Amino acid sequence: MSTEIKHYTVSIYTENNIGLLNRISAIFQRRHVNVESLNTSPSEIDGVSRFTIVVNITESQMKKIRGQIEKQVEVIKAYYHTEEEIIYQQSCIFKMRSNLLFDERQIQNIIKESNARIVTVNREFFVIEKSGRKEEIDLLHRELSVFGIMQFTRSGRIAVTKDEMKISTMLKALHY
Repeated sequence: MSTEIKHYTVSIYTENNIGLLNRISAIFQRRHVNVESLNTSPSEIDGVSRFTIVVNITESQMKKIRGQIEKQVEVIKAYYHTEEEIIYQQSCIFKMRSNLLFDERQIQNIIKESNARIVTVNREFFVIEKSGRKEEIDLLHRELSVFGIMQFTRSGRIAVTKDEMKISTMLKALHY
């Protein structure tokens, strides 16, 4: 087992119960592991939620953490994957002053070149949305920062595996 620190994306299928997020984050906290990104959402299975968590740790640490996560009563199954095993994205939105859209021609070029899109415009501000890899979003943020960003927010990672996980088959057998 490698002692190399890697980015792991953890997918946790759970029942949707109050307090579970605190218990799962405590597992990482007790081991002094910083969570880089966290997203919770419904999964492909009715009534089952999915946590997607990104961490930078060794595989042996990851295996121990997965074991602790799976001991939680509400957790149905936990998986972890390397960057090469998944397809992933993040989303972000920027709020900018409206006059920039008309006064700074370069902003329109930045939006077009980054494959971002304008989702709303009014007299005071406009909002840009971008989905992509972290590096793409970081680049767009650097380019727009020069003009002054009023507000910015970024989602946690969302990911699917390249290989079939067969979680749906497993859950049907468990009557979910």
